[in-house]
Amino acid sequence: MQTSFYKYQGAGNDFILIDARDPLPVDWTPKTISYLCDRRFGIGADGLMLLQNKNGYDFEMRYFNADGKEGSMCGNGGRCIVAFAKALGIIDKETNFLAVDGPHYAKISADSAWVELQMIDVKDIQKDGAAYILNTGSPHFVKEVFQLQEKDVFKDGAAIRNSETYKAEGINVNFVENMGDHWFVRTFERGVEDETYACGTGATAVALAMAKHLHQNGDIVTPIRVLGGQLEIRFRFDGEQFTNVFLCGPAQAVYKGEINI
Repeated sequence: MQTSFYKYQGAGNDFILIDARDPLPVDWTPKTISYLCDRRFGIGADGLMLLQNKNGYDFEMRYFNADGKEGSMCGNGGRCIVAFAKALGIIDKETNFLAVDGPHYAKISADSAWVELQMIDVKDIQKDGAAYILNTGSPHFVKEVFQLQEKDVFKDGAAIRNSETYKAEGINVNFVENMGDHWFVRTFERGVEDETYACGTGATAVALAMAKHLHQNGDIVTPIRVLGGQLEIRFRFDGEQFTNVFLCGPAQAVYKGEINI
């Protein structure tokens, strides 16, 4: 069947979005989704999202990784689906929607170019050697390094993701370098099984982990640079728990099309 789709990107993290408020006669199998996300034989994307109706919310976000498997929370995907919902006329300036990790509040600029998405509160941060392990809607490994621009993120990230410790459930691997006025982040994402241009939950995890690492407290704004652009993480840290966490950044409609499924 011919199915309409929309392509969005947020800081280089790109997604296929489908309006599924009226149920589509499509069997969303891993094979179908991985075909659509394939950059040579399909549309090409880091993931696919269905925007669905949900009682008590403006909409529900259902997210699939590029490998076709239903995924955990995707922060940049969440920002993009908010922009998509505005384009569809579902929301105006703000929204409350449901994702796999629970309810999310977000607000969007008048021109739809900037989205501020509230993420889950975080309290539990573990250590693995020098690295921090935390869940910001998806599980993340955060390690500070030097000369990140030259690092083989695919090789080193895949080795950690597929190590004995993490291979069963998988983990997203973030390498971060302190650039003085911002943090530079590169991420190997499970499900995509490659480095991506951005990772929203990863940028969030880096900001929280580095605040803990530097013993920062209070209301904090953290600029993050990723390969695909700039993100900003805002949160409050009382020394024990991170609350009022917002992932802020661009969301852009790229094009609309149709594909035969």
